[in-house]
Amino acid sequence: MKKGTVIALIIAILLIALIPLFVLKDAEFGGSDDAGSQVVEEVNEGYEPWATPILEAAIGGELPGEVESLFFCVQTGLGVGIIAFFMGRYVERKKLGKGE
Repeated sequence: MKKGTVIALIIAILLIALIPLFVLKDAEFGGSDDAGSQVVEEVNEGYEPWATPILEAAIGGELPGEVESLFFCVQTGLGVGIIAFFMGRYVERKKLGKGE
């Protein structure tokens, strides 16, 4: 790739990442769990969940946000590691001529 193309792509990536920070200053983003629970409340106000998360049942309450974020990050890291491992094996197989 030419140097100008690389610089243009880097600038485009930075703009895509930074523009929403300034354009959507007062935006509130909720997760799918929040949206789902709101819909359930609208449909049936007396709904009682029939299951509880395993860790919440074990500690007797809701997990703190930091612990929940930690578990999410660990899960993400493990998933990326597994995908990268198999992609690396696939690339190496192709290089050695075994994957044809």
